[in-house]
Amino acid sequence: MTKELDAVDWRSVCPISSALDVLGDKWSLLIIRDLLMHGPRTYSELLAAPERISTNILASRLSLLTYLKLIERTNPQGSARNNAYQVTESGASLRPILDDVAKWAQVHLKDFHSDIV
Repeated sequence: MTKELDAVDWRSVCPISSALDVLGDKWSLLIIRDLLMHGPRTYSELLAAPERISTNILASRLSLLTYLKLIERTNPQGSARNNAYQVTESGASLRPILDDVAKWAQVHLKDFHSDIV
């Protein structure tokens, strides 16, 4: 485990708080979204997402999401270069949550974000 992963600051034992400690940042769910929508993606493909995540944040989130078994490398024994990531069963179970968040945003944010689809 890396020093960065040791630094996960669990704020409380509340399940909602713990979930937000992992998924509440603005990048983790977008990585999961891309993997759910497009299937396995390489580091470079994830980096090319329109939200423009920085390389250090992407590397950090991939490490955390892999450690938490929400995603995995498609070839764990292969080199990191051009190795793709995919969602695990645990990560795929987030699909209904993402779908509900998207539906909520389409209804409740359309007056504030006219380009939302």
